[in-house]
Amino acid sequence: MKKIIKYLWIVLFLGYSTSCDQNFDELNTNTVAATNIDAMFQINQAIISSSPSSFGILVYEVGAVQQVISPNSGVLTGANFNQDNRSSTQSNWQQYYRNVIKNTKDALNRIQDNPLRNNLVQMARILQANAFMVLTDSYGSIPYRQAGAGFSDQIFFPEYDSQEFIYTEIIKELEEATAALSTTGRVETADVLYGGDVEKWRKFGYSLLLRAGMRISKANPTLAQQTVAKAFTGGVITSNLDNAFVRHDANYLNPAGNTLNATEASNFYLTEPFVNFLKNSNDPRLRSIAVRYVGATSGPEQTVARESYDPALQIGMPMGNDNSTVVQVAADLGLASFYDFSQVDRRRMMKQTSPSFMVTASQSLLLLAEARQVGWISTGTVQEYFQQGIRAHMLQMAQIDSKMEIPIAEIDAYIAANQISDATAIRQINEQYWISSFMNGPEAFANFRRSGFPVLAPNPFPGREVLFINRLTYPNSEISVNSENVQAAIQAQGPDDLETKVWWNK
Repeated sequence: MKKIIKYLWIVLFLGYSTSCDQNFDELNTNTVAATNIDAMFQINQAIISSSPSSFGILVYEVGAVQQVISPNSGVLTGANFNQDNRSSTQSNWQQYYRNVIKNTKDALNRIQDNPLRNNLVQMARILQANAFMVLTDSYGSIPYRQAGAGFSDQIFFPEYDSQEFIYTEIIKELEEATAALSTTGRVETADVLYGGDVEKWRKFGYSLLLRAGMRISKANPTLAQQTVAKAFTGGVITSNLDNAFVRHDANYLNPAGNTLNATEASNFYLTEPFVNFLKNSNDPRLRSIAVRYVGATSGPEQTVARESYDPALQIGMPMGNDNSTVVQVAADLGLASFYDFSQVDRRRMMKQTSPSFMVTASQSLLLLAEARQVGWISTGTVQEYFQQGIRAHMLQMAQIDSKMEIPIAEIDAYIAANQISDATAIRQINEQYWISSFMNGPEAFANFRRSGFPVLAPNPFPGREVLFINRLTYPNSEISVNSENVQAAIQAQGPDDLETKVWWNK
């Protein structure tokens, strides 16, 4: 009897166990989770994340080119003191690898063989090339061939590629992708950059190609000239209507604008070199860019009632001070406090919803002026490109905020008073590029290193680690997790510090 009861319990247990397994997969499957999304949404995320306006640019790039600076230390330590702060040098790394490369790589893996999505494939390649250009310009050697392959190929410790190799690949990608865009293919209307306008994407691609060619002008002049010629023939952005910029709104705030309108509102100031450069040439852009809260003795006193846009009243903060020494500097200049120095106007130019410009007509026209000056293109004149580049940037002010609009008469007067000279053309062109790239930190920093202009005095801060910052240092997280490959890159490139130059910086 006991055996019968025992066997009965076994049968009942097995039956219960089997019934528990029934519909197990269905019960444990999330029926509302997305299993496959349109690749366009990933590309849009990559576009938004391509905004060259992060918190990190405030700490490093715009300070390295002496446009905006802070006298404060802690998390703001960086180009203000020419010191290494890896919590901020990692900004570009995290932004572009996590949000741009990851999304473009995954989207390409899923749609690259789908002829119906040809235009989206090429858009993804162009965005990805731009991201890699920002990354390699910032750090030098970086993961390229194996980047973003963690999910697709389970490569979790990517090898690093040299910048020289990366640039040949970027140029190849931009040439092929831009040429492959088709006006007869599917229109990707959900695209948040150009609404699927293939001609504008083509100009964007060739403008990046022009930028890439000029970037390597000293490192590989032959390839540079060939690349610039192809970009020029293809057709670059020469109108503000075609500018490539990220539109920010309440859902996707301008990162730097958000910072400057929140915790760091009273911590960043226009520099003396930048303000004086604009003042000395009677540049009408100073009225559009700058604000000074006259007589402010604290952050809360930086009110609308105190604001002045008058160029004559703008005073830039001298380089090389901390929040102790800057107090005396302000007093010596007759200011109420260091809160009385000029700032980039966070209520006009750097709102939370201000656009972030990636590539503009002004930048492309100025690069064409330089290309014409060195004989790499034969159409147009240096003077024409130079003047058009200045005009385009001045007109661009109104694209940011209508209150920043510069009257045509003032634009004409500035151009007439600032004629280009053959003997100083390269310097003049790149000084204007410096202004034109204001608040596009990665591009301003890269072109300053490439061209050597404007001529800036070294940061005189007594505790500086380097005279000039030549690159950003690798993130600590990358060093600890991918140590072997990082060390191999350092061995080939040079010390992982702010002084080591990237390949094209000759």
